[in-house]
Amino acid sequence: MQIIDGKRTAALIKEEIAAEVDRIVAAGGKRPHLSAILVGHDGGSETYVHNKVLVCEACGFKSTLYRFEETVSEEELLAQVERLNQDEDVDGFIVQLPLPQHISEQKVIEAIDFRKDVDGFHPVNVGRMAIGLPCYISATPKGILELLQRYHVGTSGKKCVILGRSNIVGKPMAQLMMQKQYGDATVTVCHSHSRDLKKECREADIIIAAIGRPEFVTADMVKEGATVIDVGTTRVPDATKKNGFRLSGDVKFDEVAPKCAFITPVPGGVGPMTICMLMKNTLSAGKKEFYE
Repeated sequence: MQIIDGKRTAALIKEEIAAEVDRIVAAGGKRPHLSAILVGHDGGSETYVHNKVLVCEACGFKSTLYRFEETVSEEELLAQVERLNQDEDVDGFIVQLPLPQHISEQKVIEAIDFRKDVDGFHPVNVGRMAIGLPCYISATPKGILELLQRYHVGTSGKKCVILGRSNIVGKPMAQLMMQKQYGDATVTVCHSHSRDLKKECREADIIIAAIGRPEFVTADMVKEGATVIDVGTTRVPDATKKNGFRLSGDVKFDEVAPKCAFITPVPGGVGPMTICMLMKNTLSAGKKEFYE
């Protein structure tokens, strides 16, 4: 059993990005610029955006943060999106989700210029990804692909079961894993209404768990020698921790790990790769790799 170390892999990728930015700037090129819009004071979003700013610094990027109170109107937020669309110095930007209920997330996502949509959520990028055209791939699926490639996990012709059908992880992951240039696997997507879910999982060479249910995947659902990728990060109360909680994955790690060829831990697996892939997308945006 080998643990897939996302934290170490992310650190290596950040070094690679920083070295490339140094070369670009030394040759007279433009330093990549990532902007973020943060609405309200959600604890998770605050932490995530703060981490993005730190990683931007580590990668040698320029970063700007635009903050709004929860009371901001949809019109005002859309006006800020349009300003960033028009700002030639900004290569890519994100609007941190979730947004307050009075604002349509879909309307905001669709207002972002798809050429600056480094989150990969705009319908143009989602559509291009689905048919295998160059585009920004959303960060978590992109990070999982990177881990599978760097750990030389064979995927071609393998049976891959994806638990979860969200727009952010499950659906794009399924699209990528079935595409010849990425996973080239036989893909089954399971969800809360799937029948005989245990049977489906037991037949899988690769399980990607992204359902947000702590320790849902147990040893009796995994065959010997499988690869298990755990995307879950749920806060579970834990009185022994200073902050009163611990992060739990979707996989019961201690009992599943001994059966696996490869497995990601939580924390320290997929999580660190997500921000890292956002940086790779921003670098691509700065280099105009996909769109002029």
